[in-house]
Amino acid sequence: MAKITGAWTERQLEAFLDESRIPIRLSTQRGDGSMWMVALWYRYRNGSFECATWANADVVRFLRSDAEVAFEISTNHPPYRGVRGNGTAAMSPDRNKETLRALIERYLGGTDSSLAEWLLRDARDEIRIRIQPNELYSWDYTDRMRDLSSPTD
Repeated sequence: MAKITGAWTERQLEAFLDESRIPIRLSTQRGDGSMWMVALWYRYRNGSFECATWANADVVRFLRSDAEVAFEISTNHPPYRGVRGNGTAAMSPDRNKETLRALIERYLGGTDSSLAEWLLRDARDEIRIRIQPNELYSWDYTDRMRDLSSPTD
């Protein structure tokens, strides 16, 4: 069970993660010890994040060497709010692209687009990344930024 702290209750945090269509920004360590950041689509289920990526993506290689990650899901426009934390990533083949298909539905609203077709093509092998959080910290600057208008994220 992840340690949850910050501005929101666990229910509010989960609601934000469920409603948001902001990619998770995932930080990992490269083989040379330097840091690497990547943005991935996610879904939050049963207390963990699920992502999918191409089997040959750099992040897959980095996670095989070091499964410890840091992450953030935050709005891009005022009022700023979001969730950050750290955890451990585990990977497995997404053979039938079930995770990828669910993410396409979540972020694109369906599979009837050229992007969805390209992502789902048979020649593309996918990896499912499951991130088990150790810590989740929420913040919300809505009150201090209330007089700022915001485009929709």
